[in-house]
Formats: sequence, C-alpha cells, structure tokens
Amino acid sequence: MAIRVGKQTNKENTVEEMIEWLAQFGKTETGGNTRLLFSKEWKEAQRAIKNKMEEFKLDTYFDSAGNLFGKLQGTEISSKSILTGSHIDTVRNGGKYDGAYGIIASLLATSRLFKAFGYPKKTIEVISLSEEEGSRFPLTFWGSRNINGAYNLESVKNLQDEEGISFLDAMKSAGFDPNYYTPSIRHDIERFIEIHIEQGMVLERNKKSIGVVSYIVGQRRFTVKVSGESNHAGTTPMFYRKDAVTTTSRLITYLTDKAKEIDSQLVATVGKINVKPNVPNVVAGVVEFSLDIRNHREDMLNQYCEDIFAEFERFANELEMNVQVSQWMDVKPIAMDKGMNRMVRQLASNKNISHQDIVSGAGHDAQVFASICPTTLLFVPSQKGISHSPQEFTKLEDLETGVELLTELLYKLAY
Repeated sequence: MAIRVGKQTNKENTVEEMIEWLAQFGKTETGGNTRLLFSKEWKEAQRAIKNKMEEFKLDTYFDSAGNLFGKLQGTEISSKSILTGSHIDTVRNGGKYDGAYGIIASLLATSRLFKAFGYPKKTIEVISLSEEEGSRFPLTFWGSRNINGAYNLESVKNLQDEEGISFLDAMKSAGFDPNYYTPSIRHDIERFIEIHIEQGMVLERNKKSIGVVSYIVGQRRFTVKVSGESNHAGTTPMFYRKDAVTTTSRLITYLTDKAKEIDSQLVATVGKINVKPNVPNVVAGVVEFSLDIRNHREDMLNQYCEDIFAEFERFANELEMNVQVSQWMDVKPIAMDKGMNRMVRQLASNKNISHQDIVSGAGHDAQVFASICPTTLLFVPSQKGISHSPQEFTKLEDLETGVELLTELLYKLAY
C-alpha cells in the first residue's frame, strides 16, 4: 500500500532548490561544477550538507576518510542501518546532478518521513561519500572502499595530484589528519540504496521515469602498443612500410565491428592515442592506444577479449609488426539485489511510475557496497544522455519522482 507523504512546501527544501543550493559550491565560469576531493570547494560543500542534515534533525558525524553521515536513529536500537546516499565530489567542470542528486534525494526522503511519521524502527543513515570520481588523485571510490575495507592509508601513501600535493597532505589540510586516522570499515549496514541520474539516454528514449539497475558492468582496461618502423614518408614505398598508424586503424576498426557483432550491450572504446614520432613527414613507428571494454556478463567479456586479441596477433604476424597488450584494470560485473529490485518494481507499479530494468554502463559506489550488503541502484533520466558536463540536466518532475519512490522504499524498509 502506498504511503501518504506530502511534498515539501518550504521553497529551499524542494529538490530543485536544493540542487541549485549545492551547485553553488565549486561552481565554474561555464556553469559547471568542480569539487575535487579535499579541496576548498569540497570542504565547503561537505560542511554545508552537514548543517543541512542538522536542520533536518539528523545526528551528524564524519569518518576518517571524509565520508559524512546524517543518522536518524531507529527505535530498535540493535538494528543495522539502512544506508542511502551518493558522492559529493565531481569531475572537473562536471554537472550539478551527478552524485549530488543522490545525496539530496536521500536527505529529502528521510526528512519527509521523519516529519510525517517520526523516528523509524530501523536506523536510516544518509551518506555524502567523500570521493568516487578519481578526478584529483589516481584512484576511485576512496569513500566507499574505506567502508568495505579495500582502502586505508597504505593505499594512498605515495599518491600525488597534478600539482604535486600528496594525498596525505591534502587530507590533513581538509581537517582529516592522517595521524588520527581510524579504519572506516562498517559491519552494521543492512543494505545500501543509491539513486542517481542515468548518465545515458535509455530512459529518456523509452519514456520511463525510473531505471531499476540489474547489473553494473564489469570493466577491463588495456594499453595496446603497436610497434613497426619509422621511416621517410617520401622515399618508403607503401608495400614496404611497417606503419604503426595504419595497423592501429585496422585493429580499432576490427575491435569496433566485433563489439557490435558479439553483443548489443558490449561496448569497446579507444579514447586515447599516442603516436611516435608524431611528425607529418615520417611513417609512424609506434602507436599506443587505450582500450576500455564493458559488459555485465563475465563470459561475454572473456569471449570478446579472447577473440580480438587473437586477431591482433594474427594482424601483427601478417604485417611483420609487434602488438603488445597490457591490462591495468579488471573490475568484475556486479549484480544488484534481486529481492530489493522486485520490491522497487512493485512500489513503482503501485504508484503508476513508469519503470524498466536497466544495466549501468558506468561505475557507481553501489558496486562497492554490493560486496558487503544487499544493494539497490535506481536511475532517473538524463536529458540527451549528457553527463560529466555543465549541460547535464534532468527534468524537475523526474527528480521529484525519484525522491517520491525513494521515500516509499525507505518507509517500507525502515518503518
């Protein structure tokens, strides 16, 4: 049975106004947002959210990793927590919805429930995770991977940002002195719920208000090095060349066509290419390119990689070239909780909210939490699928629908 929770009438506590309020922290000249981990803008945003949590009568605290929690204590004291939220950090000049919407939606849903029904049976905690994007330092999920125990100070002791500032110094300057660090591992989380903009165009094209994520894709990333022979562009006949650029173009065409052939939800991306010597009148001797492969099925990833790398080797032998493949990321596909997804679909149907199952092609904190507790990831539509950009946008009615469904879900779980 659907609950009756009135929408906020206080203007500053509507989802639209709160999105704009949070977007002022780290706002760029082009209307985007830059809030990098432990930066001035990041600190201001986390402190502002802490104050807002306290306005909403939540008990607040930070852990040593910079994660911010707002707790609504349950009446069943020994109960585990229902954790809901997302990440506060952004990419450089990113949008104002990515991550931020999940925090705001969780705050509003919890506040509305408390206003209507008082304290829950089970504790609800809203979390503003310190870092997910990897935009300042060469690591991702600093916030959630502290909670599941995958990261600690040892993980970051040698890291620096582009300006040469060490991770530990940045951490200290933000008020989280490494000398007082204690592990943030949690064993008392019953389940985690994250609501996020889709960052894709599936929901908008299908005219659906909610995406119920079944899987977060696995990701494999490689550096491919093609080695031939640099030579004079004017005096080297075409048939005698060992041109690394031409060979690379054949490899990229092949892997792209193969991705389309093998599975409609498999994606393969070459996003970075370095050519040597990279001058106009010299046949290129070496090319290095990145390869990012994603799918929600491990067997499909295995098959695709086996097929393309075997073909790479055949190409190399045929052309008397050398192709080296180095893997530097292997993230397994993660399934979201099936029982929770059934509950979400039923709640959405009860309220006549259009919805569909969807696979997430992007990584999210939900995939980290899924290693320690049942986890749910929900999407609202993104206009034209644009994200990580100042043009990122989601309609107000879709934002509010997400808050409404999250409110229903938290009531079902905690009250």
